[in-house]
Amino acid sequence: MEYRKVTAIIRCGKLEKVESRLQQIGVQGISVTRVKGYGEYTDFYARDWMTSYARIEIFTAAEKVDDIVAAIMDAAHVGLSGDGIVAVLPVERLYRIRTRSDATTEQI
Repeated sequence: MEYRKVTAIIRCGKLEKVESRLQQIGVQGISVTRVKGYGEYTDFYARDWMTSYARIEIFTAAEKVDDIVAAIMDAAHVGLSGDGIVAVLPVERLYRIRTRSDATTEQI
């Protein structure tokens, strides 16, 4: 089975809506981290240029990626600079620590 890693960096204020939408479409697990950074939107006049965002990481079967990306984009969209990004990366191997097994041979 092929896996992908979906990473999204979104506005913190949209996190609850994104989490809810992901649960609605059956995403069983996510990791969320608070991050600071700047990109398209930068307030150069502020003392601290950095803005707080939430980073969401999801490991999923390749065939579920399009639905997950659409759900994140729909729920996180505000229509302003700094809305965030979504990246999809291939996963070469995925292991379950509990079972010490290669999860790429199982279905998550």
